[in-house]
Amino acid sequence: DDIEVDVAVMYNNSYSEKVYSFVNSIKTIDGGTHESGFRAGLTRAITNYVNNNASAKEKNIKVSGEDTKEGLVAIVSVKVPEPQFQGQTKGKLGSSYVRPAVQKLTYEKLAQYFEENPADAKNVVQKILLSARAREAAKRARELTRKKDGFSIGTLPGKLADCQSKIREESEIYLVEGDSAGGSAKQGRDRRFQAILPLKGKILNVEKSRLEKILKSEEIKNMITALGCGISEEFNDEKLRYDKIIIMTDADVDGSHIQTLLLTFFFRFLNSLVINGNLYIAQPPLYRYKKGKNEIYLKDDKNLNEFLIKNGIDNFIEEFPTLNKDEIIEFLKKIANYKLLLKELQKRYSLIEIVQYLIENQNILGNDTQTLFNHIKTYLKSKNYNILNSNVTDEIHLYIQTENGLEEISINEELLNSNLFVETKRVYSDILNSTAKELKDKNLLELLEKIEKSAKKGAYIQRYKGLGEMNPEQLWDTTMNPLHRRLLKVSVEDAERADDTFNLFMGDEVEPRRAYIEENAKNVRVLDV
Repeated sequence: DDIEVDVAVMYNNSYSEKVYSFVNSIKTIDGGTHESGFRAGLTRAITNYVNNNASAKEKNIKVSGEDTKEGLVAIVSVKVPEPQFQGQTKGKLGSSYVRPAVQKLTYEKLAQYFEENPADAKNVVQKILLSARAREAAKRARELTRKKDGFSIGTLPGKLADCQSKIREESEIYLVEGDSAGGSAKQGRDRRFQAILPLKGKILNVEKSRLEKILKSEEIKNMITALGCGISEEFNDEKLRYDKIIIMTDADVDGSHIQTLLLTFFFRFLNSLVINGNLYIAQPPLYRYKKGKNEIYLKDDKNLNEFLIKNGIDNFIEEFPTLNKDEIIEFLKKIANYKLLLKELQKRYSLIEIVQYLIENQNILGNDTQTLFNHIKTYLKSKNYNILNSNVTDEIHLYIQTENGLEEISINEELLNSNLFVETKRVYSDILNSTAKELKDKNLLELLEKIEKSAKKGAYIQRYKGLGEMNPEQLWDTTMNPLHRRLLKVSVEDAERADDTFNLFMGDEVEPRRAYIEENAKNVRVLDV
């Protein structure tokens, strides 16, 4: 009496569950008696339908409440006169009399719906029976992969080169892309505390797979066995054998994909290791600079540019009469950053000259579109570009004949308010407001290019495509030596957002992923065609 119950239920093809519950229109994030009553009624309605309608073989499958969760989306809302909550946040309903009311309603209405809609009932039941089979198969698979008390040589994966230390706090394991890099890592490591597990190819995408299939994957079984802590409900942090788990892949698109697959596995099945700070990503260098007997490894383009500036500046000191060497280097770093930002803008807009003109003449941006168009027209004429057609309204749309053919560009809010354009404007303003005011009339990008060219003269610059290109000593010096290496610690700042991200990029739904790619195609930095 005096209790209102509303329940909405839907099943989809995913493997995750989303249940939201409310009491008097207030969300109960920790559930409570109304939610447990719903689950009990749902499980009872489904098990009764299986017992009454399934085949003899299917009736032997024991369905649990856990099996009904796969693909379940539900909202449970109750109106209760004087609800009792548990905890200070009042996120969990504690009123015991609500449970049987919700359970009775859920069971009766679902049982009635199943009888009246046998096709829908069959679809739901088949999905839940598949989940039950998967749970049983996963249980058997876990028993095969579960760590035994006390490791022996025979229980460790064959490819694992284990470390000598048995003290977890000082031990670390590298998950290495490919046998080639794995071989170099095994030769280059410090075997006292560093273990190496080579991974063959790309591991299974666990976001699209059931647990029984995941645990049949040889590479995943090897990782679980080597780590020793089990997964899912079998997870035991005390049995983890290594304090640091380090993903080491090539600095290319395939390496990034393997990183993503491994991160998906850890986030879904070994999330505690991420939360506890055990997971890292190695940062192998992208460049090797060698000049004479001097050799240095550089992480990325930014590091390379800064290094070239420091080593090429000596022949250009006279260009900066009012600055000391350190001030010159800092000033040139700003120009190098500006150059990198222009390269990013060039990927998005065909005529980077116009975009650069707007950035370097920011005083004209406050004018109306007709006046702005007149400035652009004058600039294009000075560049000997022919405007074939133009349209000036709230935005400026241009078709321009250049040496490379017909080019099209729009000067509109999308361009002028984009984060990249605004950031590039800020960096350029910072350059103009710096202490090197005597350089305002010089072509700063050309000057930077001359300085970098001077540093490159007589030098050999190698760009690494993969870890296998390094010999064991180089791999140790650059990526594995604790005194010199760089590691990124993997952490989760927003679990819900991370969950949505893995669903978007690694899940079954293609359309949201396609829409994201179409929307962000111009922002891509590394493209493997």
